[in-house]
Amino acid sequence: METGKIAIMGSGSWATAIAKVVVEHTGHIGWYMRRDDRIADFKRLGHNPAYLQCAEFDVDSIDFTSDINAAAEAYDTLIFVMPSPYLKDHLKKLTRRLDDKFVVTAIKGIVPGDDLVCSEYFHQVYGVPYDCQAVIGGPSHAEEVALRRLSYLTIGCTDELKAKALSEVLSCDYIRTKTSPDVLGIEYAAVLKNVYAIATGICNGLKYGDNFLAVLLSNAMQEMGRFLAKAYPLKRDLADSVYLGDLLVTGYSAFSRNRTFGTMIGKGYSVKNAQLEMRMIAEGYFGTKCMKEINRHLGVDMPMLDTVFAILYEGAFPKTAIARLAQKLG
Repeated sequence: METGKIAIMGSGSWATAIAKVVVEHTGHIGWYMRRDDRIADFKRLGHNPAYLQCAEFDVDSIDFTSDINAAAEAYDTLIFVMPSPYLKDHLKKLTRRLDDKFVVTAIKGIVPGDDLVCSEYFHQVYGVPYDCQAVIGGPSHAEEVALRRLSYLTIGCTDELKAKALSEVLSCDYIRTKTSPDVLGIEYAAVLKNVYAIATGICNGLKYGDNFLAVLLSNAMQEMGRFLAKAYPLKRDLADSVYLGDLLVTGYSAFSRNRTFGTMIGKGYSVKNAQLEMRMIAEGYFGTKCMKEINRHLGVDMPMLDTVFAILYEGAFPKTAIARLAQKLG
């Protein structure tokens, strides 16, 4: 099994980091970007003008396009890497079928309005078989991958041959890869760890210390485990890096957008002002609302999710809400 020709679908920091890894392995990629002016600047500068400017590219090895249908037509493997709230806006321009493609998502979010993780969305809306889909899981911040710091990725796919083929493309001297059949579990875990990173950020903004944050993340891991066991029962080891490792790096790292967003909320910013000042998408904000809706039907005990939702969407005072949550942790 081979991946064939690969196209990157998206233009943000994680898309740029993945593109750098893939093109170094394959020697050529397609790259769909929505804005023609960004493409022109990229070709002129030799790097993404808006994200990860430290990552230099040989632009002759890249076939840029702002036409999503052209990219979908010309390439065999499509790696979607864009904020989940924008996925539908990009795909509404798509007229070509996707069910004959290998669709890979590195989107760590849920499609708002549909409350579906991306693999479910591509399956239900675009008819892409689950065994023709894969997900790329962390722990991995785009900034560190771009700096060629040692990082680990997990490729989730129910087809082991496809998973191994993709993992070979992403493996290099600074990227280690492994495979897993737990596609939905990896996706849900990636959404939840963003929610929990907002919680750690709020606590950081409120001046809670490392001792409490360690307890917070320990309880987050337990909460994640309860949800995954109910939503998608499968034998999995939550101590694996794609679950626990991704939770830790998102909860503790200065590169974490969700932790940064939460820290601003904890310091007294309104949600709107925090979003405006960041000028980047904190996936956990949207993920919180989607996961809350999904859990209405499952009924899993999720006090951390409930607390973050109350702060972000119901106007709960962060100091009071976190103090109430602290009484439930152990």
